[in-house]
Amino acid sequence: MMQSALANDLRRAFPALALRENEPMKAHCSFRIGGPADVFAEPGSAEELRALCGYLRAHGVAATVIGNGTNLLVHDEGIRGVVVHLGERFAAIRREGDTLIADAGVTLARLATAAKDAQLAGLEFAHGIPGSLGGAVMMNAGAYGGEMKDVVAFVRYLNADGEIAETAEPGFGYRHSRFADSGELILGATVHLVPDDGAAIHARMMELWAKRSASQPLDRPSAGSTFKRPATGYAAAMIDGAGLKGARVGGAQVSEKHAGFVINTGDATFADVTALMARIQETVQAKYGVWLEPEVRIL
Repeated sequence: MMQSALANDLRRAFPALALRENEPMKAHCSFRIGGPADVFAEPGSAEELRALCGYLRAHGVAATVIGNGTNLLVHDEGIRGVVVHLGERFAAIRREGDTLIADAGVTLARLATAAKDAQLAGLEFAHGIPGSLGGAVMMNAGAYGGEMKDVVAFVRYLNADGEIAETAEPGFGYRHSRFADSGELILGATVHLVPDDGAAIHARMMELWAKRSASQPLDRPSAGSTFKRPATGYAAAMIDGAGLKGARVGGAQVSEKHAGFVINTGDATFADVTALMARIQETVQAKYGVWLEPEVRIL
């Protein structure tokens, strides 16, 4: 199915669907790297998303679902088929008692702020994580001693049959959930929080933000921590110990502020980043006998 024909067919089938062609993926990824998506679709509800995924599956069209794009490295040639973006049009939040029920596209910063405004504690750790709820649940995102598994009570998702379902058992592990492998699509989550003073919650959020700003290269495009924490030790310490802090391949560089981050100095390509990642893996393995596993999702 040709690109323009596919877009026209989708417009006819889903007249309310936000749709663009040849959308540059670098505009939707914090790495600021990535070529065009053939078709870029932004559903506005779980039912529209369910119907869209069913249509694409029935017509044999490849679909790539993304959130805020803060953990992605996209090829310079782009993505074929349809990229389904769960963003601002898929980001409702509502409160029920001590819980917040939110769609997958809501950013963690906005969700944590909503919790603070409702005087509910437990999401302070998530305020500085630059991602959306769906991605955070899928990889059990965490920081400063907190993880999504600590607050997520239920996850709503599209199951293998394309039906909307809910589970209280997401299979959380370190930077992992069952959704990372199952092919099921996260629609949103219910987070259970604890009543607290809003000013105290805000103070904790600002304290963690100050720590993050002081230690991480937030002024440069990146996808956050490039590698997962190994079974023993820390990836950043091993990369630094291997003499790789500041190492470059083209426009990609190991941050001099935090060796756990590969940053885009301005003109990095997909090939630059993947070559630098491979160099890091090989050098760390030679020195420490540890193979670092990427935390970045490579498309």
